[in-house]
Amino acid sequence: MLRFVICILSFVILLGGCATVQEAAKGIAGISTKALEASRKDAAVKAFDYDYFTCYTKTLDILKNINTYIYAQDIKKHMIALYVSKENTTEVGIFFKEVDAGHTQIEVASPSTYAKERIAAGLFTALEKTK
Repeated sequence: MLRFVICILSFVILLGGCATVQEAAKGIAGISTKALEASRKDAAVKAFDYDYFTCYTKTLDILKNINTYIYAQDIKKHMIALYVSKENTTEVGIFFKEVDAGHTQIEVASPSTYAKERIAAGLFTALEKTK
């Protein structure tokens, strides 16, 4: 019995402290953002005349209106991860960079060029219209 408890505690400690194990668990659950981070080098990038918080919240509203499925968001990590729709589970990541107090840069990244361009076009057009 003691071995069983030690084994369980070791597993919990390992899971809580090891980033690679956590990322593997997220991958199994279908919520990993590792592929999105890797695809940032080819992201669609555009800057907007909004402060960071306004840009982030407007982006969330727009994404909901264009029927994407947001599966992860973290305002402190400056990112939103989504699927193109509930039916199309192609991953897209939106990353924010605060340029200065009144300007925010957005990067739309995806392993899929089609998904990246589709979401970027809809998002960027909507953000320009809401000024």
